[in-house]
Amino acid sequence: MARLVFIRHAHSTANDAGILSGQLPGVSLSKKGKKQALELVERLGASSFDSARISPLQRCEETISPWLNSKYSQGLKSYFIDEALIEMNYGSWSGRKLSSLSREKLWKEIQERPSTVQFPHGERMKTMQKRALSSVSDALAEKKNGTHLFVSHGDVLKAVVASLLKIKLDDFQSLVIDPASVTVIDFDGSKSRLLAFNDSYSPIAPMTAMEKSTKALLGGGSRKSQSKR
Repeated sequence: MARLVFIRHAHSTANDAGILSGQLPGVSLSKKGKKQALELVERLGASSFDSARISPLQRCEETISPWLNSKYSQGLKSYFIDEALIEMNYGSWSGRKLSSLSREKLWKEIQERPSTVQFPHGERMKTMQKRALSSVSDALAEKKNGTHLFVSHGDVLKAVVASLLKIKLDDFQSLVIDPASVTVIDFDGSKSRLLAFNDSYSPIAPMTAMEKSTKALLGGGSRKSQSKR
């Protein structure tokens, strides 16, 4: 049983401007996002990760860098810039205002049948989901029962979480993943347990230390942190 910790990048300048930035370069964290990134240092605390996989886009690296450069990151065993976690390629929609895009005919299809969508001169939703899931597969191949961190983007993480929880891609818009939020899932390669979702406040280190269990527990059980000797 692996423990998968997903973090969406903190609030960006594109979020601030209401722009769909996609894979465009040079999108940094906003003032609010920089504060969120600093808060993540204490939230992640002394979490131990067998691997950290990070989208190559600037806003994701800026989100995790404060923690990586802190005293808490000594428990991190390996670090990867992972192209599989890059933001959706929105093609000719990239750089446009969301308020304008919402009037496009394709917008309704994105909300109702995203599995059928390919962005103009861009990527298919299904393709994005498949390549993002390959990052999870690579982490499990490295250490099947490890604890792995992924830092990526809203739609990418929604697509991954939907797949792990056996939610159809056409229903992934029912998930909300906010900037700098944390989602934690236990995954055995087939079945998943959702431990935390879209969490913007809780400390993460206790979650990474919690016992991993595959037992079906009546009433939800009572999960305990692993004792450190």
